[in-house]
Amino acid sequence: MPREIHSLAEFDTHIATHGTLADVVIQGVDLSERAEVLARTPCAGATYLGSNLTDDALRSVLDQGAVVFPRLPDLPFDPYRAHLYRQGELLEGWTAESGGFMTDALDSRIHAWASRHDHGRPVPVLDALARRLHDHAIDDALRDHLAHHPDVVAVMGGHGLRRGDDGYRTVVELGRLLTRAGWLVATGGGPGAMEAANLGAWLAPGDDRDIDIAIELLRAEPDFTVADRYLAAGQAVLDRFDGGSESVAVPTWFYGHEPTNQFASHIAKYFANSIREDGLLAIATRGVVFAPGSAGTIQEVFQDATQNHYAVFGVVSPMVFLDHSFWRESLPAEPLLRRLAAERTYADLIGVADTAADVLEFLTANPPIRVRH
Repeated sequence: MPREIHSLAEFDTHIATHGTLADVVIQGVDLSERAEVLARTPCAGATYLGSNLTDDALRSVLDQGAVVFPRLPDLPFDPYRAHLYRQGELLEGWTAESGGFMTDALDSRIHAWASRHDHGRPVPVLDALARRLHDHAIDDALRDHLAHHPDVVAVMGGHGLRRGDDGYRTVVELGRLLTRAGWLVATGGGPGAMEAANLGAWLAPGDDRDIDIAIELLRAEPDFTVADRYLAAGQAVLDRFDGGSESVAVPTWFYGHEPTNQFASHIAKYFANSIREDGLLAIATRGVVFAPGSAGTIQEVFQDATQNHYAVFGVVSPMVFLDHSFWRESLPAEPLLRRLAAERTYADLIGVADTAADVLEFLTANPPIRVRH
């Protein structure tokens, strides 16, 4: 992999150490004050992504064989961002006091930009390029982030699960237990079960009674379609319990009408839902837990099954269905999946549980299996 530089400090250190930028990727760095350095530094094969260059520096690096991707105009986001979105970043422009999520929050402004064109019609080339560059940057940032987190458990489930429901509390407890076990919780980043898992991870360092307090605060608005009040209730929890544990959310602007949940410390938000769904399941090498959901969750069940069935990524991971009656009677995906798995490796890694403790026990007893193709 080529060396990547994401800040001016990294740039200066690299120059001092190596004296060359050959085959290096410089991403989103303002180099307008380094024109003289660039003029004397070899950079054949270098790639500049959205980095500010003076006219002279631009001519110099192009003459040496570098590739320069310029900044694109009139975008509400940085297509070359070097890091995942941080907690609260997508809510910039919104406050609990003044509201205005649908018009003022960065999250909604990006969604409005992405929704300017009719669905099903070709997107203008610069808009399409901006989306692809952004999603590639998120892919890259997520890979860098997960380099420090070898054990990721994804928690999937429906957005219709309401704050205060028994199932919501169970998923909060699950997020807390998984985090306390030393694993990184990842979700689809939306409301419902996804929010509950990220909330549980956030509350992991505190007292067990904190769950009761947090859920009581969230009951002030259980409906995510009442966005400002819903987010204000979430903010009240963050104000009460700061400094929580880390977790990841992987949402999409394809469902941009849903607020990105507030309890993930790091957010990998994509324009392309297909890339987001496949990627979320792919990073969950320690296992995937499926809370009750609807069509989207069912799709994720069999998308994950496909990855396990063919050992697409060289690892077969546990799949745990949370709620016996739902997955065996209401939407009997679990029996069908067992028939599909048959004698395959992942047949023994399919579990069903009714409590967070049972899920943790199953995952602990059934680690992922590495498979050689």
